[in-house]
Formats: sequence, C-alpha cells, structure tokens
Amino acid sequence: MTTPRSAPPFVVLRGNSASGKSTVARRVQRALPRGEVAVIGQDHVRRELLWEHDSGQGDTIGLLESMVRHCLGIGRITLLEGIFGAERYHGMFARMLRDAPGPTLVYYLDVSLPETLRRHAGKPIAGHVAPEEVASWYRPHDVLGVPGEQVLAEALDEDQMVARVLGDLSMLRTGPGERGGPAPSAPEEFTSPRSAP
Repeated sequence: MTTPRSAPPFVVLRGNSASGKSTVARRVQRALPRGEVAVIGQDHVRRELLWEHDSGQGDTIGLLESMVRHCLGIGRITLLEGIFGAERYHGMFARMLRDAPGPTLVYYLDVSLPETLRRHAGKPIAGHVAPEEVASWYRPHDVLGVPGEQVLAEALDEDQMVARVLGDLSMLRTGPGERGGPAPSAPEEFTSPRSAP
C-alpha cells in the first residue's frame, strides 16, 4: 500500500511480561513534543477500562482497533503496546497494519524466561503475582512474522531500545523513502553492540 508521508506512523511494541515495552512506549512519548504521540496499552484497555479476561472473544480487540483508528485519524503517532500473543491477535494486527494510513513500525522485545522472571521479581506486582503465573503466560520468540518486524534482543538496554524507536521514527520523517526501501520478509534482530561477536 502506498502511504502519504504526512500520515502519522503506527507503531507496535510487543513482548512478554516484564520485557520493557510499557516503559519504552512512555519514554518515546515523553521524548517527543507533548500531544504528538498517543500510547495505547493493552493492559489498560482490557483490565482497567473493560475488565475482561484475555480470551480474544470480548470487546478488547474492537475497542483497540477503534482507538488506534481514531488516534491516527487525528494525526497522532500511535503506539500500541502489550503482550498480544501472536496466535490470538494475529488477525487484529493484519487488519491494523493493512489499514494504517501511514507507515508502520513493528517491534518484538525478545526476552528469555529467566530474564523475564528476574525483572518481574523487582516489580511492585511481584508480591501478588507469583513467578509460576508469569511463567504460564510466557511465549518464547512469539513474533508476528509480518514484513519489517524488528526483534529487539534482551541484550539491548532500555536506552538503546528507546533510541532505536526514535531513530526509526526520525527516518520516516527525513530518510529516503520508508526506511530506505522495501521491508524484509523476515524479522530483523538487533542486539547490543557490546554483546555482538
């Protein structure tokens, strides 16, 4: 689909619990001028607004799609973040990415189960969400497999992930074409320069 350069980007940040997606999303929002970026969180919509189970059969998907469409329609860079298991949410993302009026950026924050549990232990919810429950939610390398999807490895720290997203958004505004050419058919994987061989 040809997308007008003036249309705002749609950004997807997915990953297991404690992968850092919510923090990265908020830091990207705060790094840009106020009113430019809308952040839509799966947990907020499903658990707080609708108070639904994550069955894929409720109203969460419809509300998320409406919110994304509205925010893009009023010119906001729109960042959707959440666990969003690929099996359950692939159809939703297929529609959203197909219908987005502007360019899209899709990221998967790939964190191992041991690191997920280590990070969870340091969160406020650790006192009432057991490690066994967190482990039951975990899905290894749960990528969508859509063109241009970028896999951000756990070796990347928070600053590096934020810089990656901000850099990609900057390229959409100023770089040649949309990230310089056609998107690759398989996910790209990025690791910390410190951990590269």
